[in-house]
Amino acid sequence: MSEERIRYADREYTDEEILAILEEPVREWFRRKFRTFTPPQRYAVVEIHKGENVLISSPTGSGKTLSAFLAAINELILLGKAGKLEDKIYVLYVSPLRALNNDIKRNLEGPLSEIKEVAKELGYELPEIRVGIRTSDTSSYQKSRMLKKPPHILITTPESLAIALNAPKFRERLKTVRYLIIDEVHALAENKRGTHLSLSVERLAALADKDFVRIGLSATIHPLEEVAKFVFGFDDDGKPRPGLIVDVSFAKETEIKVESVVEDLIYTDAGTLSNALYKRLAEHIRGHRTTLIFTNTRSGAERVAYNLKKRYPEFDGLIEAHHSSLSREVRLDVEEKLKRGELRAVVSSTSLELGIDIGTIDLVILIGSPKSVNRALQRIGRAGHRLHDVSKGIILALDRDDLVEVTVLAHNARNRRLDRIRIPKNPLDVLVQHLLGMALNRVWDVEEAYKLVRRAYPYRDLPFEDFMSVLRYLAGEYAGLEERKVYAKVWLEDGKFGRRGRMTRVIYYMNAGTIPDEAKIRVYTMDKQMIGTVEEEFAERLMPGDIFVLAGRTYEFVKSRGNKIYVIPREGARPTIPAWFSEMLPLSFDLALDIQRFRREVAGLLDNRRAKGFLMRKYGIDERASRAILAYFREQSRYSTVPDDETVLVEEVPGEKRNRYFFHTLIGRRANDALSRAFAYLVSKRKGTNVGIAINDNGFALLLPPEVRLSEEEILELFRVEDLRGVLKNALENTELLKRRFRHVANRGLLILRRYVGRKKRLGRQQVMAVALLKVLRENYPDFPLLKEVYREIMEDKMDVENAELFLSWVREGRLKVIVEHNELPSPFAFNLEAIGSSDVVLMEDRREMIKRLHRKIMAMIEASG
Repeated sequence: MSEERIRYADREYTDEEILAILEEPVREWFRRKFRTFTPPQRYAVVEIHKGENVLISSPTGSGKTLSAFLAAINELILLGKAGKLEDKIYVLYVSPLRALNNDIKRNLEGPLSEIKEVAKELGYELPEIRVGIRTSDTSSYQKSRMLKKPPHILITTPESLAIALNAPKFRERLKTVRYLIIDEVHALAENKRGTHLSLSVERLAALADKDFVRIGLSATIHPLEEVAKFVFGFDDDGKPRPGLIVDVSFAKETEIKVESVVEDLIYTDAGTLSNALYKRLAEHIRGHRTTLIFTNTRSGAERVAYNLKKRYPEFDGLIEAHHSSLSREVRLDVEEKLKRGELRAVVSSTSLELGIDIGTIDLVILIGSPKSVNRALQRIGRAGHRLHDVSKGIILALDRDDLVEVTVLAHNARNRRLDRIRIPKNPLDVLVQHLLGMALNRVWDVEEAYKLVRRAYPYRDLPFEDFMSVLRYLAGEYAGLEERKVYAKVWLEDGKFGRRGRMTRVIYYMNAGTIPDEAKIRVYTMDKQMIGTVEEEFAERLMPGDIFVLAGRTYEFVKSRGNKIYVIPREGARPTIPAWFSEMLPLSFDLALDIQRFRREVAGLLDNRRAKGFLMRKYGIDERASRAILAYFREQSRYSTVPDDETVLVEEVPGEKRNRYFFHTLIGRRANDALSRAFAYLVSKRKGTNVGIAINDNGFALLLPPEVRLSEEEILELFRVEDLRGVLKNALENTELLKRRFRHVANRGLLILRRYVGRKKRLGRQQVMAVALLKVLRENYPDFPLLKEVYREIMEDKMDVENAELFLSWVREGRLKVIVEHNELPSPFAFNLEAIGSSDVVLMEDRREMIKRLHRKIMAMIEASG
């Protein structure tokens, strides 16, 4: 355990011990309302009361929110009784979800008024304890009332906290905070919103009259030591602040089943598979009170909800969809109906994973793999909201790769083998915002500011040079940017810095935050006919020559300008990019490695008569699933090699239209994204040709013209690449991904303002500026902080270059052997990649048909060879 300053809480307090620290009205209220304390409360309440920093990881419905608030409420009641409760903010609660904030306010105001009633019975009058919300929805009238009479408990979001720290009068009100509660830590730690919040917290700590207690609340997450350091921060000696981890994530019983919807996942046609899926969903819905169904895409959620209503009129009005593309009103309406128990089922993509209180759900169904153990547990944890209820989850597999994946995933979830989360390291665009925010408040000593920044976990290793490059950029020291309308916002001299210019504060307020403006990209033909729009994330994937489907027709991508892309109609051409690509969740690296081990285990069982029963027992799958997995592996091993945790398989499959090279690198899509782009770049340089890429979680394919082939030595040489990051950086040049991500980073880093003098800048205009600035910076200032950051964000946050490097090091060290095979047809494990890379993937039906044809051919070859 690191530095022994962060410890696991090992003392479980009894009801008597906890009640003993509570004031009489609170104690009496608790006794009437609840029979006993829940596990997180037994470990956390007394420790928080003693002033310990605490991170609580526990399932939904286990009482973790009350664990966090109880000691603080108790202190407010104590002050109230003694007549010492002042007009101050004592408790600050931060949540990433605005929707959650209203829930929390309701859930606090109820108990507070009940405690006040109990106190009255006991014979004393308590002052009112005020609860307030400050978010971007709060009116200026409400904000000015808060200044005069601040709430004792303030509820806010990460973005609003950053703004409040710079509101000249309101920031004075934040000095008195005694307790800071950060909710839904698992939804913040892995992204820039969390990084942004971690800096706000350190700025708040520097402002506060005295140290406050930090309390983090999280669902299933790993590793907890890292997350605790993220919540508690570091001291000036570079050591984590002390605190306790309360890990009661196992307090709740979970039951997870894996089902294959049909007997044969290959030959069942799409229509039959669909019918079987909806029939099974309907059976489960009828057998339960309220079922929550998760799909992996928003369009999938719409489709499932629509089909269930259409096929089963009995469910009409009782099933709704819920996802982030729906309006807030629609979502709130669905949530309210759920709470009131009026719905039999809700179909969601990711929007209901977080802790909105949604009443009693007794079954969660996941259609297809959720791609990470943590996400599976988070979703399934929504079932059985009360602590003693069992969380019941069923995962339905729709193809053979999916079935293998969810078998291992469910096994890991039952055994609590969690995936590690990745916290971004040193994002310089977020740093820009905070250094400007700090400069707006006062003049800073450079060393003092640098120390403060490094107290935030994501910046604990920030090089001083990077810190200074951000300050120099803010001070306007990069010549040539002024003519691009990029002006200095701070002054920097003699080791000090402060704000510059009257407009700086306005710029900061109007452009703070980390969530990029989502652009709908308009698609035009070369003669300027508009065809429709695509999501920005989809546009990021495009390379000149790529063919995609829009409104049922195929188009070839030519170029982009601002937020428009230009295409040429290509009737009947095969798409190279599937429409649903941008929404897919990536498989986690840890789970990918476990699937590699599983492959080796199953391959070793193929001649064992008891294999089927063994898999059913060990992995808790039904007979149908066990049979399907064994058949899949037998075919692979008879035709080719089973790639696993000791072997990487590369297959060369020649073709009339193109030669395909299938790399069976099962390391998750993000790491494969990094590896495939680097390999494709190296091959295109060496062979002087365009290289197509198809990629999924299990590997990738390089697609070459029929006259271009790679020798075995050339393939092996790719795995020996020394500087993967350098190659990848070159591969990203001129890609849409770099251009679009640079706009996001430039927005966050205040290089391109989203709003100025009350006007919002058109996204298209911003994008044009981004491309122009990107060119100038790459030519003149290759070390410019925001240029550095865009490469870091793409390689480390969007892709997974670290694990791709690790994987290559295993090949170099001989831990992994690379086998190159020349096959007439792709092996069964490559079917899905072949379908992504070559079939007309407009419809899933076409994909299934193609896999069926391939399978028939392979089976014939296996039989012919005896």
